[in-house]
Amino acid sequence: MEIGGHAAVVTGGASGLGAATAIALASAGAKVTCMDLNLEAARKVAKEIGGHAVQCDVTDPEGSAAALAEARAKHGAARILINCAGVGPAKRIVGRDGPMPLSDFERVIKINLIGTFNMIRLAAVDMQSLPPLAEGERGVIVTAASVAAFEGQIGQAAYSASKGGVAALTMPAAREFAQFGIRVVCIAPGIFQTPMLMAIPEESQKSLAASVPFPKALGRPDQFASLARHIIENTYLNGEVIRLDGALRMAPR
Repeated sequence: MEIGGHAAVVTGGASGLGAATAIALASAGAKVTCMDLNLEAARKVAKEIGGHAVQCDVTDPEGSAAALAEARAKHGAARILINCAGVGPAKRIVGRDGPMPLSDFERVIKINLIGTFNMIRLAAVDMQSLPPLAEGERGVIVTAASVAAFEGQIGQAAYSASKGGVAALTMPAAREFAQFGIRVVCIAPGIFQTPMLMAIPEESQKSLAASVPFPKALGRPDQFASLARHIIENTYLNGEVIRLDGALRMAPR
């Protein structure tokens, strides 16, 4: 799909991978709506790229439907959906204080997996009604999993389960939407320079970077954005989970 002129929605668009992707899509000519719980931060990104900002809780079905309606009213129905909203707290299944509270596990699953599914189902309704472009394409959905979906570390049970679900969702969604010309592709990033990671001590960041086979560096958000853009533009990419990790395979801890 040629990106220029099309409406795009980016969840988690206020920072990190989402903000970088919003910037990349806008630079390619897309009409971008940044969705995030942090409306003030989303507005800063939207102002920078000439886009639109909407507050959105991806776990709230009515609220997220209203957010998409606002984006639709501003830019038209989105042909591009980028799902970057997510959380990644670390907690053992059984820690020093006993078993992990079930509510903690549920929160991660709700935001990362159910939130992603929620946005897919709502955006796909609009995409299905759009006129087909070249090769019969109507839309592209890009989701964000993680290498933790495959090599979850100790303390990542909830995060790994949620991202494993996002990865597993890719193929059935791609198969279902194929009849409408809607592609679904998942990116599984490794260790990236996100706000959460950059908050840890510099020495810890260097240690993490050294664990990557090549290049020995933390991934940059613009590299994630570059892959997201390529996925949109390459019509033959569909139903795939793409690792973006410098050949990293996570150790147990």
